[in-house]
Amino acid sequence: MASARGILYKLISVAMFIIMSALIKATSADIPPGEAVFFRSFFALPVIFIWLLMRGNLRTGLRVISPIGHFWRGFAGTAAMGLFFTGLGLLPLPEVTAISYAAPLLTVVFAAMFLGETVRAFRLAAVGLGLAGVMIILSPRLTVLSGPEAEIATTLGAILVLTGAVFSALAQVYLRKLAPIEEISAIVFYFTITSTSLSLLTIPFGWVLPSPQQAALLISAGLLGGLGQIFLTSSYRFAEASVVAPFDYASMLGALIIGYFIFDEIPGATMMFGVVLVICAGILIIWRERQLGLQRGRARGGMTPQG
Repeated sequence: MASARGILYKLISVAMFIIMSALIKATSADIPPGEAVFFRSFFALPVIFIWLLMRGNLRTGLRVISPIGHFWRGFAGTAAMGLFFTGLGLLPLPEVTAISYAAPLLTVVFAAMFLGETVRAFRLAAVGLGLAGVMIILSPRLTVLSGPEAEIATTLGAILVLTGAVFSALAQVYLRKLAPIEEISAIVFYFTITSTSLSLLTIPFGWVLPSPQQAALLISAGLLGGLGQIFLTSSYRFAEASVVAPFDYASMLGALIIGYFIFDEIPGATMMFGVVLVICAGILIIWRERQLGLQRGRARGGMTPQG
């Protein structure tokens, strides 16, 4: 029953994040990405503050052990958010969603590089399969570097979103370093504080006064982002990460529906084939992570991994 609740919360968070992305995309023609990051972060703060108050974590949950760790996690996450938001203005929503799936694949690589985690042949092969899928998704964009201006813009968008996936993976590595020593509530709160503060540095690059309709969309994006973060965090309280993680890929269904009905976007067969490969690779990695976790648990209980 608890696992079902965790899965439900995960699906709610996925729905909120994809709607948030659609709201950002709807304003992207006029609102600079840095300004969108500010609205997304600043208006998530009241939601997170109320959540902390309701949990009784307002005092104890905001103590930090590694301020510099929070900063670097916030810097990487803010960079990822800004790059994704830029990409939303240049590419279809399903394509941005698909390219962003490179992040968990790159997290496996970076965890081996920077955290010393052991990554054996199975997960390396799964990462290779997933990255091949990402390249298939990108392939229509990377062949038009000398084409018309509109095609160059979409190519730039694809590169920016892929770079955002790199920063997102780095943020996950910092999160893995923080998780054993910091309260989850502190990680959520200080990330939002950091991203709000860093977004203000983009003011000289041309913020604009949003119309009332644009402001409503941006504020809604911030509120949904805050709620999505709370439901995401809560999902891991009721179910193991390996149980709820595969439901991240439900975002593709939401992106396809919103893209088709709201933005008149129809993905090509090449992109969808790449998406299938990436999702298969991601699920294989999640499955392997779960198996390794079970083996470690048995080993701690005095049994051999085969036992």
